[in-house]
Amino acid sequence: MENLKKLCDEALSAVKDKEGIYTEEKLLSSLEHILRDNMSNKEIIDSIIQVCLELTTQEEPKWLECASRLYTIKLYAEVRKNRNIADKRGLYENFYDFIVELTEEGLYGEYILENYSKGDVEELEKYIKADRDFLFTYSGIKLLSSRYLIQDFNRKPIELPQQMFMGIAMHLAIPEKEDKRVYYAKRFYDVLSSLKATMATPTMSNARKPFYQLSSCFIDTVHDSLKGIYKSLDNFANVSKFGGGMGVYFGKVRAMGSSIRGFKGASAGVVPWIKLFNDTAIAVDQLGVRNGSVAVWLDIWHKDLPEFLQLRTNNGDDRKKAHDVFPGVCYPDLFWKLAEENIDANWYMMCPHEVSKVKGYCLEDFYGEEWEKRYLECVEDDRITKRVMSVKDIVRLIIKSAAETGTPFAFYRDAANKMNPNKHKGMIYSSNLCTEIMQNMSPMDILQEEIIDENGDKIIVQKTKAGDFVVCNLSSIVLGNVDVTNDEELEYVVETQIRAMDNVIDLNYYSVPFAEVTNKRYRGIGLGTSGYHHMLANNKIPWTSDAHLEFTDKVYEKINYYAIKASMNISKEKGAYEYFKDSDWDNGDYFKIRGYDSSEWKNLYSEIKKYGMRNGYLMAVAPNGSTATIAGTSEGIDPVMSRFWMEEKKGSITPKTAPNLSQDNFWFYISAYNINQQLCVKVNSIRQRHIDQSQSFNLYITTDYTMRQIMNLYIEACKLGVKSIYYVRSKALTVEECDSCSA
Repeated sequence: MENLKKLCDEALSAVKDKEGIYTEEKLLSSLEHILRDNMSNKEIIDSIIQVCLELTTQEEPKWLECASRLYTIKLYAEVRKNRNIADKRGLYENFYDFIVELTEEGLYGEYILENYSKGDVEELEKYIKADRDFLFTYSGIKLLSSRYLIQDFNRKPIELPQQMFMGIAMHLAIPEKEDKRVYYAKRFYDVLSSLKATMATPTMSNARKPFYQLSSCFIDTVHDSLKGIYKSLDNFANVSKFGGGMGVYFGKVRAMGSSIRGFKGASAGVVPWIKLFNDTAIAVDQLGVRNGSVAVWLDIWHKDLPEFLQLRTNNGDDRKKAHDVFPGVCYPDLFWKLAEENIDANWYMMCPHEVSKVKGYCLEDFYGEEWEKRYLECVEDDRITKRVMSVKDIVRLIIKSAAETGTPFAFYRDAANKMNPNKHKGMIYSSNLCTEIMQNMSPMDILQEEIIDENGDKIIVQKTKAGDFVVCNLSSIVLGNVDVTNDEELEYVVETQIRAMDNVIDLNYYSVPFAEVTNKRYRGIGLGTSGYHHMLANNKIPWTSDAHLEFTDKVYEKINYYAIKASMNISKEKGAYEYFKDSDWDNGDYFKIRGYDSSEWKNLYSEIKKYGMRNGYLMAVAPNGSTATIAGTSEGIDPVMSRFWMEEKKGSITPKTAPNLSQDNFWFYISAYNINQQLCVKVNSIRQRHIDQSQSFNLYITTDYTMRQIMNLYIEACKLGVKSIYYVRSKALTVEECDSCSA
């Protein structure tokens, strides 16, 4: 009984209870019918945790904090047992010995000890702040312990949260000069362990380990040839093997009925190839943890579009289905302009291979007015066969699929390319798995195979000209855990994350060599944000107020300013990215088209002109599912689903609340389904001005929405310069979260 009371006191110490709501009597009373004689300490803790979860309501949300504290104490006991640590020894002692032990077991990469002396590690051990283990929410610490902390070969945790954060920080600081390495390791640790920022899931999971694939997602452009298609498939398999997701652009692949080597009607179109990617996603299942993830993209004018839009729907010929891929459609502004002004107009779909043969150019290689001019040229050319449907009928197919499956994702190609800071070097055809990454893309070109004689052995070498194979290097500022009105704090966090992500580029293990070429050429990164709704609630700003629009404009302009300044400062120190010259960063167009004309911005541009930019791409807002849970905040830029709900996963039900739910912020949390989605589109467009790539932006609809209302959301997004739409979420639909891009 004494131990029980001690544990109850420990749990209640997590709550600052001025009103006397969270009492020992209430806890003990609820435990009466659960406790039995001879229960182990672990069983008692589990029972108290369960009661805390059951007591959690919208009116009494802080029972979750009690559960979180006890779960952390239980984790300590498990790690102590799994590592045979004596009861009197502190868990965070002997960090150097811990690293040596895990390195010898093949769980830590040897590079940590190769780059840090024993003295360095002992200095970093003193910097570890063990009390930060109690910053996590219940769901956060539970997720962290099951999926992110290093486990032994029996899948039992042997690492503690602050050891994880310090291990990640040490890895990320390796590219720094030797005399600054410990300083930056401390800085990275400070920002991550205080939950003011999160790295992407692959970085959190794999940094410090022997196989350190640190990037989230990749984007490939499929070449219209047998070798090209299978090489892209091979790239996807290798990316998936190490936990990466992928976006694949199929817009250059010839349509069904197109000619092959001059023989008419020979091509089976894109669907059979997409099915191969679907099956590869299932087969290469990321060490049994989850299936691979791939988004497949096609232009709205591609001849195979109608079949493409039915890949995931439940009706029709199952031989033409691919239920495990995520389809996305690339839209020119013209399509949504016709939807608004003349929905009964004809829309012409063509084969890209046929256009190339007849016209001598690739239609997908243009955007804006130039694309529209060439599209109309092709429509008028009788030598090109067309598939004709009304705009209305295509919109119906799009919305039917969106309502049933949450997809297709939307990519607004004109807005993306007009705002592309590296348009001097290429084209953006599509996005990644979560619709936030937008960087130059191009297919590889397989040149030839050569037979080389090496000491009597015949070696076959395949020569391939690398295209732009995009890599997503992500992290997020946790807006709900940062005082965004404090410029000094905000700049410190932004600057730290830019440097950490830039280091990821040099540290990364590249399972595909094409990824390394592009990543080091553009040095593209994606600084994002989580905890957006959490931030609004902290600052007492209603989602539906005018103050919201003004506030978000200021916050994201500041974040962008600090990010650009940080990249410029690293460029001073380490050099600019390869393609900086003649980019929009260099010629000033980046600042002109965004209306950045204050003296502060002009002064920054003059420094950029002199010193360059370290990174060709800087900002992208990922969905942040898992890492938002760890940080105890709201996901990405989305409104919360509810103030209080029950989440069911793998047979267990866990109460969840809006971040730090209390009487003070209760009315500032409004459900996404109760917010006018036209307003959300408008807010998204305001943020978009300050983000050089894009945002994982979801639409939330109810059964009351008509097809016309949903279409109007797509039209409004197009008109306001939004670059992408991720899922269309409805209350009747459950969609899969993307772990790869969770940042």
